[in-house]
Amino acid sequence: MQQSAVPELAHTHTRPIHWVATATAVAGVVALSSAVQPGSATAAQSAPAAGSRSAAAAAAPPSTTGVRFPLECGPVKAVVAKKATGDLDGDGRPETVAVVHCDAPMGTPPDGVYVLTRAADGGKPRVVATLVEPEQRLTVTDFALRARAVTATLLGYSSDAVPSCCPDVKTPATWRWHGGAFLRSTPAGAHSV
Repeated sequence: MQQSAVPELAHTHTRPIHWVATATAVAGVVALSSAVQPGSATAAQSAPAAGSRSAAAAAAPPSTTGVRFPLECGPVKAVVAKKATGDLDGDGRPETVAVVHCDAPMGTPPDGVYVLTRAADGGKPRVVATLVEPEQRLTVTDFALRARAVTATLLGYSSDAVPSCCPDVKTPATWRWHGGAFLRSTPAGAHSV
């Protein structure tokens, strides 16, 4: 065995203090990265002039705060689980699509999917369409709004005998605004059990 011409370096052997120092440095980077976040991405043009303040207000997507969803929750409140915004009908004003369910302490409460809009004068947000009724006993996953379409995967049940914990049917669905209404399409053969 040939001896090294360079004396043995202390930093070539890891010791517990090296791991502690590395873990501390990584924790610092993670903490700093969570505190320093970039602004949210937007496709909007640069800020309008001060004289067009009402146009900017009209372009803001409807908020889900304070909206009364057509969902019966009894003593618990309705919870917005997911939401996305975009111009679904091409009128230049964004809509908000919300996945909402009751805040049940146990089990898997079914979801409702609602489209919110506001009047051109910037009035209060209101529900204008229901894409999924809670009575259908569906859970919504893979929810997104792309290219003026709402897409989701719907988890459901093949019969009433299937327990609520364990949906056994998975169906992809897409809704598009067409002719004054949201039309749902499902790829052929997309249901699975």
